[in-house]
Amino acid sequence: MGIGVTKVMHVKIPVTDLQASVDWYCRLMDLTLTHEFIEHDELRGAALQSTEGGFSFALRLRQHCAGAPDLHGFDIVALHMNSRESLSVVQERSAMLGADHTQVQDRGPHEAVVDVTDPDGTLLRFYWKDLAQEPDVFLAFAFRDNGPPEITREPRLRAPSVLGR
Repeated sequence: MGIGVTKVMHVKIPVTDLQASVDWYCRLMDLTLTHEFIEHDELRGAALQSTEGGFSFALRLRQHCAGAPDLHGFDIVALHMNSRESLSVVQERSAMLGADHTQVQDRGPHEAVVDVTDPDGTLLRFYWKDLAQEPDVFLAFAFRDNGPPEITREPRLRAPSVLGR
């Protein structure tokens, strides 16, 4: 028995220009503005919802985040895509927005990714994986400078057993 978590509510992303980021994220992923967060009479954050995927992003002005985090180049989230072909749509939209993005990167016969950089340099990973081909075993992925990763089955870490089991 787990602790009752059913899904991730949202991923919160620090941004430097709230209006520009709301526009960019909505255009890239067909998101809808659902909430604004005003503190001390200042608009400091917004929530965006995907009706297609059932996920949300919260955007918060970086100067009002603890420690003013900079996630430049860091892939803060991986979004699962419904098909490999949908990665091409991400590439097209990214190009229309003038966003830096990769080509489709194969990660084996049943996986591929496209990375897109938001206006603040934060990386979004769009990930297609054929879940029907997902093995029910542990896998480790060793990435090199280029090409698909080497896959091994031996963990380097030890994880504790789940409490209550």
